[in-house]
Amino acid sequence: MQREDQPVVATGHERIAARARKQPRLRFTSLAHHITRDRVWRNLCQIPSKSAPGVDGQTVAKAKESFEEWVEPMLQSMHRKGYCAPVIRRVYIPKPGKQQMRPLGVPCVKDRALQRSVAQVLSAIYEQDFLPCSFGGRPGVGAHNALATLNEVIAGRKISWVLEADLKNFFGSLDHRWMLRFVEHRIGDPRLISLIRRWLKAGVLEDGEVHPNDEGTPQGGSISVLLSNLYLHYVLDLWFERLFKPRLKGEAYLVRYIDDFVLCFQYRTDALRVQAALCKRLTKFSLCVEPTKTKLVEFGRFAQRQASKRGRKRPETIYFLGMVLYCTRNRKGNFKVGMRTEKSRLL
Repeated sequence: MQREDQPVVATGHERIAARARKQPRLRFTSLAHHITRDRVWRNLCQIPSKSAPGVDGQTVAKAKESFEEWVEPMLQSMHRKGYCAPVIRRVYIPKPGKQQMRPLGVPCVKDRALQRSVAQVLSAIYEQDFLPCSFGGRPGVGAHNALATLNEVIAGRKISWVLEADLKNFFGSLDHRWMLRFVEHRIGDPRLISLIRRWLKAGVLEDGEVHPNDEGTPQGGSISVLLSNLYLHYVLDLWFERLFKPRLKGEAYLVRYIDDFVLCFQYRTDALRVQAALCKRLTKFSLCVEPTKTKLVEFGRFAQRQASKRGRKRPETIYFLGMVLYCTRNRKGNFKVGMRTEKSRLL
């Protein structure tokens, strides 16, 4: 079977990205034709061969063998807005360094290939919109970039306070109506809107029973990562960077990795203002912080001095992306942010 050359796909991506970059308010009304059999095949080939099968039991190898049988019916159903999103199999995996278990959704392999293909096309648009404070689930900006940026902000800027926030059941709380409204700011193709709506509503198989999905998006699918990023782009990133930050007295910064984020401030009064407003903002969009895991910490180059005044040996630590961050100094005696793994903290 003849395949489309990679440069053609890149050119298609560039055309979409260029239009999105040049026209930030443009709604793309025709995108489904970019979801081709060749794109689906390439994304199918990128799924690790040992990936767990979905509810249909089909492995990656079997999906490749039968590709010609299912790809055209799948694409046709997408174009006529009749695609039936398969039920998602739910499994639980341990959270790194914690006793709790994280729910993970396992889509069928065929559906995973389609999700990757759609996410790929939509990312060409949204990558032009996402702000520099957003990391994770994006090409070329991972956990190391987020940690490096946070380190740069705390060590190189006028930061004395850090708000460490944790969203309660984020993936399970996303409001579908708000999600679709956010998507429709940029996407006007009814075929892709229908596809996303069906993915959001796909049932979840757990303990032999299929449960309806009226809110949230299961962790595990490519489209879930993109949609989660998009949700917080509108709920948190734009709100903080464009609306709230200009009204603060001192410097303030946001570093977000999907649903994990910290806010850094020069002044405690600014931090308290944002903390109070943040709770109201999140409630509007069916989200809330976990009180036991959300704290305001005095942190930065002057934290050691302030801790000593209060009779403490050292400043508090903060936790971000599996790393414990603490205040320390280098060999020359200059302030720096130290990092160690969560595991080492527990030892």
